Amino acid sequence: MSTFVLVPGYWLGAWAWDAVAEPLRAAGHTVHPVTLTGVAERSGEGGPAVDLETHIADLTDLLTREDLWDVVLVGHSGGGAPVTGAADRMPERIRRVVYLDSGPLTDGAALRDLWEPEYRARAEASVIDGWRYPMPSWAELAASGAPLDGLDEATLARIREHATDQPAGGFAQPLRLTGRGDGLAKALISCSFPLEQVRGMIASGHPYFAPLAGSEWELRELRTGHWPMFSRPDDTAALLAELAAQ
Repeated sequence: MSTFVLVPGYWLGAWAWDAVAEPLRAAGHTVHPVTLTGVAERSGEGGPAVDLETHIADLTDLLTREDLWDVVLVGHSGGGAPVTGAADRMPERIRRVVYLDSGPLTDGAALRDLWEPEYRARAEASVIDGWRYPMPSWAELAASGAPLDGLDEATLARIREHATDQPAGGFAQPLRLTGRGDGLAKALISCSFPLEQVRGMIASGHPYFAPLAGSEWELRELRTGHWPMFSRPDDTAALLAELAAQ
């Protein structure tokens, strides 16, 4: 049996993993869905001082507080940045890092550096009170490369109802890495892009997947939209369990 730490993407809390955590727990795994500082039920903790290092500390504190070892650390979408940082800080506690329709940042890069200039400009202009980044419209998210496949209107409404503003420091602060996590086993589950396209982007040096070039990664495909925990939760759980068993 495995221990999973599940980190959601932007605007989401631990609640987003409910339908994935249930089958994993039913199979006997230990599951820790995470709500990062300033989001969801922790939105009251948000503020201008919340940044990427805050969210990395959320994860390392969890590993220490719960005395977690041999962890499968999973990051969805924007959750990939704090996951990368936490794996670098505490590699001895991690069995495998899994990026779910996400990818790792390189040392010195900020998440906003990967965004198309137009999307980045809109995102930065939308920030409220110097730190609150509201969830864009579904149309804008889909146009930015986050397809909505598999999500019906009821699910879209539920996500929108529960989504909260994201601390902008998470996408603005560059990630600092020591290289301690470089040797960890890593996997990427591509949902928005076919694997053939992902391999082409890796070969061409596309910034989304630049850290994968020349590395030994387990590459998997789960064809759906950008939010597989809602569109294909059972299949997401099964694939995570399969990767954990390797």
